[in-house]
Amino acid sequence: MATIIIFILILGVLIFVHEAGHFLAAVRNGIKADEFGFGFPPRICGLFKDEKSGKYRFVLGNREIKSKNTVYSLNWIPLGGFVKIKGENGEGASESDSFSAQPAWTRIKVLAAGVAMNFFLAWILLSIVLMIGAPQAIDDNADAPNAKVQISQIVPGAPAEKMGLKIGDEICAAGVAGQEVWSEIKTTKEIQILASENKGREIILKIRRGQETLELRGTPRIEYPEGQGPLGISLARTAIVNYPWYESIWRGLLAVFDLTLAIFIALGGIIKNLFLGEGMAMDIAGPVGIAVMTKQAAALGLVYVLQFAAILSVNLGIINGLPFPALDGGRILFILIEKIKGSRVSQKVEQALHTAGFFLLIALMVVVTFRDFIRFEIVDKIRGLFG
Repeated sequence: MATIIIFILILGVLIFVHEAGHFLAAVRNGIKADEFGFGFPPRICGLFKDEKSGKYRFVLGNREIKSKNTVYSLNWIPLGGFVKIKGENGEGASESDSFSAQPAWTRIKVLAAGVAMNFFLAWILLSIVLMIGAPQAIDDNADAPNAKVQISQIVPGAPAEKMGLKIGDEICAAGVAGQEVWSEIKTTKEIQILASENKGREIILKIRRGQETLELRGTPRIEYPEGQGPLGISLARTAIVNYPWYESIWRGLLAVFDLTLAIFIALGGIIKNLFLGEGMAMDIAGPVGIAVMTKQAAALGLVYVLQFAAILSVNLGIINGLPFPALDGGRILFILIEKIKGSRVSQKVEQALHTAGFFLLIALMVVVTFRDFIRFEIVDKIRGLFG
């Protein structure tokens, strides 16, 4: 239940901030927003300024509200929010407060504001993380009293995965089965040597995961693909590092740039594989996968949850900025085409392409979600609940 609440909170904040960007940019540029809602309908209550009395009116329920001013609503489905901008679908082109009546640059600003807000949120979150103190990779030779060795990556199907190891696990100590001797682990090199010297023999790793301490057993493989190692894990020696608030702000901005670059590189690799016919990478996650990763982040603590939310926020910003129909980037693309050709694209053609793009995105989400069910063995776990 805690995981579900955290998942809803993270997703809700990301969507709400994105929609708030559209809303603020629209209002700032004289465009009417019919409604700005927290959560999705049906409506619980609404607040709006009465144009006659100049006073705010509070309304309960989902009944229709007719007002020339923005209705601020609280809704039953707690997944982010939404904004209804006048003329966003092409209507009201002759009215000065309509989105469709605005110059191209103004419309682009309103559409891009949602993406910008997601990057801004990531900047704020990462700056907070750096002020609190976040784990950072350090060299094995670095002198750090609070340093620990953590798992940063696990190869699917490798001995590490079969042992039950997870990303973020701290390796505290290790030993060989039958010898009952524990060696404290202080560097990544010690684990690499242990695995290499005991290929084909069972080893035991003492793991700290959140508040739990576990002993996990497994056998390093004798033969393995190049670059994967006997256990199939990547390790990082980390230490908690924090900075003054003024330095955290600057470093947080740099972290957003680094994260954005990394995501673009990964996205480029996915697109390349699709064009080469190599299929979609299995590490793409849908809602189910994100929920599972939320659980893993929550088990590690607040800092990891904030970092995870920042990564999701940048992802949401990048995806929405792609020049694909139904996304903000796709709508911006049509405005740019309008500027090049000197006249607007047919509303029927644009809406048809946005609708097609929307259904393609839904189909992709269904496919990814199905793969998540298989990947995380969700069906088997549900069966287990019911015997």
